[in-house]
Amino acid sequence: MSEDQEKNELSSSYEGTPQAADFATANEPFNLFSEWMNEAEAHELNDPNAMALATSDGDGMPNVRMVLLKGLDPVEAATRGFVFYTNLESAKGGELAGNPQAALLFHWKSLRRQVRVRGLVHSVSAEEADAYYRSRPRQSRIGAWASDQSRPLESRFALEKRVALAAARHPVGDILRPPYWSGFRIVPLEMEFWHDRPFRLHDRVVFRRPKPDAPWSRTRLYP
Repeated sequence: MSEDQEKNELSSSYEGTPQAADFATANEPFNLFSEWMNEAEAHELNDPNAMALATSDGDGMPNVRMVLLKGLDPVEAATRGFVFYTNLESAKGGELAGNPQAALLFHWKSLRRQVRVRGLVHSVSAEEADAYYRSRPRQSRIGAWASDQSRPLESRFALEKRVALAAARHPVGDILRPPYWSGFRIVPLEMEFWHDRPFRLHDRVVFRRPKPDAPWSRTRLYP
């Protein structure tokens, strides 16, 4: 491939991709994240709120899986964080109980952007968990009662049987939240924004703070 052909191919691969403003001038990462999330919701085809969640077990062995962001609140900077919900008796629930620190990764391929987050983990309040649980589809609420998440399952039929039994116990009316099902809020100490650029000369900007109530510092990084 000639140099001109390579340039044309590279140029065409970036056509139609929203270009980020010079985000190195941003002085606060939450607003910047919200802007990027809004653009992801407009352009990303599937689950723009999907994020990789990394934890570690008692031996320090890392673990990672995809979960869905369900909130970025409250607004107060010292406690604001990325919220997701899970079975507290799952692998990630146990790992976060033993080591309440985690990392997140958002990757929006259609926008050629990603955001990395590292921070401290706190449990959401019972009121928050109840409110979100009530917003879920009825079958999802029944599923929360039926699934021993992350534990051995003998067959698909065994799972379907447990779902049927849970549904029979809740034929009508409200379905209360299981005591082992709740949420976590990751309060970031570091947020890195990455935007793809031609020839791998990417833009990278990281915001850091030593503790949740401290001001952010901003640093541009080599790609």
